[in-house]
Amino acid sequence: MARIKLDLERTIGQVDRRIYSGFAEHLGRCIYGGIYEEGSPLSDEHGFRKDVMESVRALRMPILRWPGGNFVSGYHWIDGVGPLEKRSRKVDLAWFSEESNRFGTDEFIAYCRTIETEPYICVNMGTGTIDEAQAWVEYCNGTSNTYWANLRRQHGHEEPYNVKYWGLGNEMYGPWQIGKLNAGDYVKKAIEFAKVMKWTDPTIELFSCGESGWSEWDRIVLEGLAPYVNYHSVHIYTGSDDYYSNVMAPHQTERALSNCQALINNVRFSQNIEHPIHVAYDEWNVWFRAREPQTALEEQYTLADALAIATYLNSFVRHCDTVKIANLAQLVNVIAPIFTNKEGLFLQTIYHPLRLFGEYVQGTALDAFVDCEMYSLPNATETAPWSRRLSDLGPFKMLDVTATLNEASNEVVLAVVNRDRERAHATTIHLADNATIEGGIAYEVNGAHPDIVNSFEQRDNVGIKEHHLDLGGNSINYVFAPHSFTLLRLPVKR
Repeated sequence: MARIKLDLERTIGQVDRRIYSGFAEHLGRCIYGGIYEEGSPLSDEHGFRKDVMESVRALRMPILRWPGGNFVSGYHWIDGVGPLEKRSRKVDLAWFSEESNRFGTDEFIAYCRTIETEPYICVNMGTGTIDEAQAWVEYCNGTSNTYWANLRRQHGHEEPYNVKYWGLGNEMYGPWQIGKLNAGDYVKKAIEFAKVMKWTDPTIELFSCGESGWSEWDRIVLEGLAPYVNYHSVHIYTGSDDYYSNVMAPHQTERALSNCQALINNVRFSQNIEHPIHVAYDEWNVWFRAREPQTALEEQYTLADALAIATYLNSFVRHCDTVKIANLAQLVNVIAPIFTNKEGLFLQTIYHPLRLFGEYVQGTALDAFVDCEMYSLPNATETAPWSRRLSDLGPFKMLDVTATLNEASNEVVLAVVNRDRERAHATTIHLADNATIEGGIAYEVNGAHPDIVNSFEQRDNVGIKEHHLDLGGNSINYVFAPHSFTLLRLPVKR
């Protein structure tokens, strides 16, 4: 029998709810036909899909990143403000499409306000200029009698938007990026962008453009931009047709966060940097099937992918002292938890762990002791080309577990992914000292088999099953079903 032991005084740190944030890029049907569909009977007077907004609100995303992604390196924000009928269509070279510019800065801010999330804008450091970035900050946040602040007012928005979060470019290391730079040149350019943006509004917080968290690019960028930034971004996607590689691959996050924290510690010490720098894992997801532009990146997610998503989230909780912001890529249709057509939507399998974490996993992360069966991945990587020496991180626990304590409600929340494809795992959950469990609620995300998907025809192949627990004492037994994610809410008495 597996064992989970919890000491309520053995803590890791505070879980920052901003790790449950999102990302919306001008790509495929994410914006147009996803969150924004003018003329649709499903949309409100602003063109926002009401059914999508309802599903997004349930995810409780604290921050929404926009407008890219690769798209931003060719995007000029001034094309997307002002009267809709005067906005010009432009070629988008990031995804080889056309951009109508009917959804721009004002629409993005309005959408964020509607879904009660904070905006995070990434500036164009590809074809964009310092003046353009400065003007964008002034347009959003300016309060003086100056040109760009007055232009916002002319567009009907008297009060400043107070956009707090600003990214210094996107993936500028990649040959797929317009305006690719080497690390040294990126640092030189980003310093000048950072200076004028902060001079325009000293209250904003900046994100340096990171890579994997462990690369030479990350080291050079952190050494150069540490005095200017509050966050260093990391992007890693995983995925594999091999079940065990797929559900274990998110442990690459552990490698990224541990290595990036070491780089941050070193640069802050060597340069005597007083302000904290945290990781913003601002693009992450399972993504390996629909990778070509002609697919519109409309990934269809399986139950196994949902288990991988839960493992990602567990990793963020375990490293809550390092990662303070994480943005799932993306929000609607494009590698996304919500999928629409003209008539409605369905929720993909990955939606359900995202909702449960966003609603219940908060407070203090506990250092859970887990004793269970282990699994070793084979060294061969041809079954998982994205593995990046994944087997080095093993062997892996079949039960991936995090625990949090909500002090306000005196509730322990256990998030448990049973990655065993075939077998249930009976488990004893034990509280140290005199703490006792008094009942509880279980939420289980599962389906008939790991390859099952949701669709318009079968919306509930994978969903959430809820049941109450009639259990008590300082030890309880629970059986975690095969290929499942389970969240246990356990009221405790101390």
